[in-house]
Amino acid sequence: MKNLQEQEKQELLPVERSVFTAPLQRRSFLQFAGAGAAAVALVAAGCKKDKNNDGPMVPGGVTLDFKDDFGVLNYAYALEQLEAAFYIKVASNLPSGFTAEQKTYFQDIQFHEIAHREFFKKALGTAAIGSLEVNFESIDFTSASSVLGAAMAFEDLGVGAYNGAGKLLTTPDYLVLAGKIVSVEARHAAYIRDLISPGSFASSPQVDDSGLDKALSPKDVLAAAGKYIKTKINVTNLA
Repeated sequence: MKNLQEQEKQELLPVERSVFTAPLQRRSFLQFAGAGAAAVALVAAGCKKDKNNDGPMVPGGVTLDFKDDFGVLNYAYALEQLEAAFYIKVASNLPSGFTAEQKTYFQDIQFHEIAHREFFKKALGTAAIGSLEVNFESIDFTSASSVLGAAMAFEDLGVGAYNGAGKLLTTPDYLVLAGKIVSVEARHAAYIRDLISPGSFASSPQVDDSGLDKALSPKDVLAAAGKYIKTKINVTNLA
């Protein structure tokens, strides 16, 4: 099996470093999304040097306003913050029970999630929500089984979230972008599920009888993710 990071580098379009360092305005989002055909390419553009999301904390929590596409994009950004925080913590002290191959792959996944997080942060600019404070007290990061179980939960939730939010987007370019990112999340989910139970990468809990990944509503996703987020998330204009 190829190294995940190398696989993504080979399959995704190269991205100029300047694309990811220049400040962006809301009206620049489409240009930015097109130039960065897939956020994972940020790994090659230097995101390994900065593992911290240094946006300001919001005392009263954050608000996800689903009145327009930017609300949906902030929703994705919130989930990517959560995933990135989880994998950064895992990669900082990988469970001793992991094989050398698993350690390499989890470090790769860490950089994918950082790339996704930083993509949304830079693309949304001043419209981006603040940093979320996470709560991983329920996860035993010294236990391989606990880490794998949490990783499966995060990846399955992420795939379902993107699939469920797609219908809320009105701009085709944003939908294409979301499709590129969710395809990477699905690779993560398949890999982790197969580590836990070989051959379960496309099992019925996640794939329906039509061969399609399940879709989850934002309400269900936020309810499930809330266990791991300390920051209050206010939701408006969500039917």
